[in-house]
Amino acid sequence: MRLPPSSLRKARVLALLYAVVIFGNAFLLFLVQPLIGKAILPWFGGSASVWTICMLFFQAVLLGGYALAHVIAQHLAPRGQGLVQLGLIAASLLTLPIVPAAALKPVGDSEPILAILTLLAVSVGLPYLVLATTSPLLQRWFAADLPGRSPYRLFALSNLASMLALVGYPFLVEPAFALRVQQVGWSWAYAAIALPFAGLALRRALRGGAAVRRAGSAPDATAPAQVLLWVALAATPSILLLAVTSQLTQNVAPVPLLWLAPLTLYLASFILCFESERWYRRGLFLALFPVALLGLAFLPLVDLDDWPMAAVVPSYLVAAFVVFMVCHGELARRRPPPAILTRYYLWISFGGALGGIAVGIVAPRVFDADHDLAVAVFLAALAVVGAQAPDWRALAPAGRGRRLMLQSGALLAAFAVMLVVLRDAQTENALLSVRNFYGTLHIEEEGEAGDPDEKRQLFHGRIMHGEQYLAAARRRQVTSYYTASSGIGIALEATRRAGEPQRIGVIGLGAGVLAAAGRAGDVVRYYEINPLVVQLANSQFTFLKDAAAKVELALGDARLVLEREAPQRFDVLAVDAFTGDAIPVHLLTEEAIALYLRHLREDGLLVVHVSNKYLDLAPLVRLAAGKLGWEAQLVDDEGDDDDDEGEGGTSGSSGSSWVIVAKDPGRFAVGRLGDEAEAIEVPAGLKPWRDDYSSLFAVLRRPGADE
Repeated sequence: MRLPPSSLRKARVLALLYAVVIFGNAFLLFLVQPLIGKAILPWFGGSASVWTICMLFFQAVLLGGYALAHVIAQHLAPRGQGLVQLGLIAASLLTLPIVPAAALKPVGDSEPILAILTLLAVSVGLPYLVLATTSPLLQRWFAADLPGRSPYRLFALSNLASMLALVGYPFLVEPAFALRVQQVGWSWAYAAIALPFAGLALRRALRGGAAVRRAGSAPDATAPAQVLLWVALAATPSILLLAVTSQLTQNVAPVPLLWLAPLTLYLASFILCFESERWYRRGLFLALFPVALLGLAFLPLVDLDDWPMAAVVPSYLVAAFVVFMVCHGELARRRPPPAILTRYYLWISFGGALGGIAVGIVAPRVFDADHDLAVAVFLAALAVVGAQAPDWRALAPAGRGRRLMLQSGALLAAFAVMLVVLRDAQTENALLSVRNFYGTLHIEEEGEAGDPDEKRQLFHGRIMHGEQYLAAARRRQVTSYYTASSGIGIALEATRRAGEPQRIGVIGLGAGVLAAAGRAGDVVRYYEINPLVVQLANSQFTFLKDAAAKVELALGDARLVLEREAPQRFDVLAVDAFTGDAIPVHLLTEEAIALYLRHLREDGLLVVHVSNKYLDLAPLVRLAAGKLGWEAQLVDDEGDDDDDEGEGGTSGSSGSSWVIVAKDPGRFAVGRLGDEAEAIEVPAGLKPWRDDYSSLFAVLRRPGADE
């Protein structure tokens, strides 16, 4: 039966209104994630784990929103549905703008997970909850208002909007707008999209009538086995998403770009799988699936020194995308009738939140190393094999079902054995491995026992954060990135005055190697955010206890601690706080550099460790220093690990790049500074990073560029 033209026009307008509201809400839902994550990142040490906890929060609130939408749709009359949603919209508008309050900054060594969750709840919790209820609730209203039209295409539309927000943030929003402008702009956009949403809610409230009860659903639509499969197929890609993101951000940089690339592909797979059945070519993707799992299992063992960023990142992303497509494709194949879609979305969001809890809270307390990716690989194999169980039954009469079941079991067994082997390969050299919110630390030893060259090393992820010779005659020797030939070694020499003690500040403890460079009467003051680093530096190394200088330790994020301290009048302040292979962005901003300079003597030197395979960070320090009236130059030390000069020599030094900042440019014309320091070339158009502005693209190293 054809509708009259006027009714058809009204239906089209109503459908368009639903689409606009769902699109706008989904866009804001995912735009706020990198925005608020970037805002609070500096308050918690710039760790990649901050993003993991942010993701956990967003997944948990998304689950709450879907649960609320389900309860509203199932148990309230249309009038009640509209009124509840109007009340939530009005309350959320009162919490704008979404600017985290400075009073919520962490103090000392407070529990970061609880502090992050509290801060997010206060800053953006209610608006995000409202956005989270939008898609499932409006799809349910859409199905009631426009019978015969599938609401699942609106789900694909919402995911498209989410993906556009994520892609647009690092390319369009982040480079163009200061963080405060982003926060206020998002708040105005939220208020604008809330108006048509409120209009739909008011329309619902004015309709009246009894609550719509579910009827006639398929008997197995919510059977326990079906629900379990929904949850498994949703949780597995969630775990994989966070595991891959952690691998990338720990070894490259904890910046929004590398947070968003895996998440964008995750959402793209949702869009493709739910928009139409033509995108998920089951035979093709199931054939690629074992190859993708093998790639993800072996990539953590690859030596990143031999791989450019242009190969590392796409390898992770392509393999992850195949797994996302298979899991979400199998999930889409099992979508129920629209009458129970809110229940379906609720279980999907529960699976996503379960994955976030597993990686963000459970894994750091259960595992002593980075096994998240290995677990995700095995669970993906398990979930997809389980998804094929109906095929076993369908093919049983022909005998193919048994063969398929045996093949699936063999695949699972092979992956289980492989992952055990890979886990052993990752930790075979580790004497000790520990993990917490800030990542995985492990201790390794190199060389034969009793040999003068035997040494112990501290690793964060794959990156060495200090080493010590174990022989009594050499254990006080300065090693790795801090030897006399390094930038920090040259800076210490340049600031020594006969008969006067030095005051040395160090942001980032590591193994405590720099303590060995202090003389009697000197003070070496460390700033360290990770209590596990402090434990290992004291229990596995002797630099701190052997030091001739007085060693002080301030626990907490260096910037927050330095902001509260009176000027320390350091002769040298070294910034060496890496998380994996990436220095936290908030330690390289113009405001950070200004803070460091405030704690220097007039003739003191700031020394910033900028070694990084993928990012050219030296120009950022030069720009920030120049804006403050200071001069900055670079000291590159190639290292001489293969040298064998013995005690007191430079054997054991590692290649490193340090930027040295001085108020008097004349410092770079005399002594070893004059011999070793070189000017820093600044790319055209590069802007210094600020607390409210940073962009990764301008500092990416070109392929083949000198490192």
